[in-house]
Amino acid sequence: MLAIRLPNDIEDRLDALAKKTGRTKTFYVREALVEYLADLEDQYLAQERLKENRPSIPLDDVERKLDLAD
Repeated sequence: MLAIRLPNDIEDRLDALAKKTGRTKTFYVREALVEYLADLEDQYLAQERLKENRPSIPLDDVERKLDLAD
């Protein structure tokens, strides 16, 4: 369980969004945290990889390997 205090303007925006969409404020806070945590985890992983000084792979090579090239 987690309880947080939000600035009034954020609380108002969240409340308005919840009312417009019929979803709960908890739903949107959970979704935002999941997305934000995923981004943070990716960022920290990238920073750790940089510290390891691994060779980089050009984006074109990655796209070709994953069959994403145009």
